[in-house]
Amino acid sequence: MKIAVIGTGYVGLVVGACFAETGNDVVCVDKDAAKVRMLKRGKIPIYEPGLEEIVRSNHAKHRLHFTTTLADAVRKSEVIFIAVGTPTAEDGSADLQHVLAAAREVARSMNGYKVIVDKSTVPVGTAALVTATMAKETTHAFSVVSNPEFLKQGAAVDDFLKPDRVVIGSDDKRAADIMIDLYRPFTRTGAPIMVMDTASAEMCKYAANAMLATRISFMNEIANVCELYGADVDKVRQAIATDKRIGPAFLFPGIGYGGSCFPKDVKAIVKFSADKKYSFRILEAVEAVNARQKQRLLTKLDKHFGKSLKGKTIAVWGLSFKPRTDDMREAPAVPLINGLLERGAKVRAFDPEARDMAKMFFGKKIHYAANAYDALTGADALLIVTEWNEFREPDFFRMKRAMKTPVVFDGRNIYDPEQIRGFGFTYSSIGRP
Repeated sequence: MKIAVIGTGYVGLVVGACFAETGNDVVCVDKDAAKVRMLKRGKIPIYEPGLEEIVRSNHAKHRLHFTTTLADAVRKSEVIFIAVGTPTAEDGSADLQHVLAAAREVARSMNGYKVIVDKSTVPVGTAALVTATMAKETTHAFSVVSNPEFLKQGAAVDDFLKPDRVVIGSDDKRAADIMIDLYRPFTRTGAPIMVMDTASAEMCKYAANAMLATRISFMNEIANVCELYGADVDKVRQAIATDKRIGPAFLFPGIGYGGSCFPKDVKAIVKFSADKKYSFRILEAVEAVNARQKQRLLTKLDKHFGKSLKGKTIAVWGLSFKPRTDDMREAPAVPLINGLLERGAKVRAFDPEARDMAKMFFGKKIHYAANAYDALTGADALLIVTEWNEFREPDFFRMKRAMKTPVVFDGRNIYDPEQIRGFGFTYSSIGRP
């Protein structure tokens, strides 16, 4: 099948590469000419495990193409995915200006029947809005389909190639059948292809992310109460995870969620609920808890050192919002490091992949260490912010030698408290005695 994907961000590039991997002829469109040139050279502007390999492979086999010319891509394609950004507007809503601009340009470029797929995460009612917008610009027949993505950064390629489910929102059987054919190679192991109305499909992504964000904030609240009473949140987590009604996923406490999806989607569902005069109080609380949790390590630092960190050097391990990505959007590291700088601390930070991204946030305000141990040089304390695997089994003797004082604040509970204290560290984690 001939496919166009508009937008080459985290979603668009994965979508295009994975469809090409199953033999489709895919052209990815982006208005950033420098980015397109980079992609043509087999270089990708983001870190996502496995993605660079399939981009290079399919580009070399002439199944995956890159262009800045949207009109040509539309005319040559049967299915057009819109995968552009939907950033959070000032009022918390999803900003649809890029989606609607793409829809208008697609409509003006059409030369026959097309299936237009909303792949960006968009509020309920967007498919109808895109349909109305395009109808003003073309006399050609088309169908607008909602096809929300459920990709986890750090595992996006695997999630696309082996999905838990595929959701297709369509009121047109012809378009739904085309989408089913397109996704059939990915569902041979029995993953369901779920066809429903567009409004329900649009709601699915928000409901899923809101539920996961709620679980995270709930466990962070439980962890905070555990600290007050001397309980161990790890034991609590293990006990409730064995309950089949609850399960083990997204029950690890920490210093809050971040990224491009959970914060944005929670804000959006709160806003479009309010547009219908409905107050989504649980999610309002989820947001508030998450914002407070991002300050948790600063609170612990204040208790240990006092409000001023002038003259102190603080090491930070992890900058991205989660492991296996360089994405720092809404990352807990951002308000944390800003808080350290406001308190007068010198910051030495290390992340395996997010160094270049971090420079966009902090410039020359912090030191970017060459490796994890370099970050510890002369440090008065270490903050664990992102649970990269390479941080899990460090050389504790080497850590202690490098640091000025062996103090560790673990925001992801990656160390055994008794073990690290046995090496002579002062150690504090989330929700554990």
